[in-house]
Amino acid sequence: MYKILALDLDGTLTNSKKEITPHTLEVLMQAQQRGLRLVLASGRPTPGILPLAEQLHLGEYGGYILAFNGGLIIDCATGKPIYQKTLDTSVYPHLYEKGNTPDLKILSYYQDCIACEDIENEYVRYEARLNKMKLKKLDSFLDQINFPEPKCLIVGNPDKVAPLEKELAAYYEGRLSIFRSEPFFLEVLPLGIDKAKCLDYLLQRLGLSRHELIACGDGFNDLSMIQYAGLGVAMANAQEVVRQAADHITLSNEEDGVAAVVKRFF
Repeated sequence: MYKILALDLDGTLTNSKKEITPHTLEVLMQAQQRGLRLVLASGRPTPGILPLAEQLHLGEYGGYILAFNGGLIIDCATGKPIYQKTLDTSVYPHLYEKGNTPDLKILSYYQDCIACEDIENEYVRYEARLNKMKLKKLDSFLDQINFPEPKCLIVGNPDKVAPLEKELAAYYEGRLSIFRSEPFFLEVLPLGIDKAKCLDYLLQRLGLSRHELIACGDGFNDLSMIQYAGLGVAMANAQEVVRQAADHITLSNEEDGVAAVVKRFF
């Protein structure tokens, strides 16, 4: 019997307006009332996830936020982190060198803001809109982002991001986790941080097994948790590699695909 449901947000739980539809919200609320626990598992920073967690009343039903692709896990009942891992600041200069070019921009998070030297960049602004967070213009990324962070994000045209992913993944092999969450978003995280490993930590803490977990997603960064879960579900709109790895393919995020999964399997 499935007892816990991990949901990616963008392209999975939310529609193209970045909203939970009324039908999906109703189905998830009913499922929680019957005992299903929810985990919102996203590459977003915590402020970008909290409004959805509050809408779903995760604090009331014992849900969790898994932010920064697993770099931070928050128990919504207490509002406190139960797990956190950050980048070593020594990697920032090299990441800045590679990620601050005419075609690419590196950003991070400063208090409740998206922080970048170029806040007019279309992909930087997209990240801010996605998370409903303000932008903070940095005079110097290296001078102002000089503290441990859960992640950095390098953004740009997919044609430029894809080769950089291969380059940085090879350079930092065994030191950092590097992957794309979207074709235009390159995530840089502490080693060992991905959704599957952090869900494994959470399940052990809760005394649950992966066979009691359903995981739904659509992007590259969802692949690990879909392969790990007892039931790995890809959205109809998922990347092809995600669809191929899934145990089940549901409807798209525009067609209440998450609600369909809950009604079928829980």
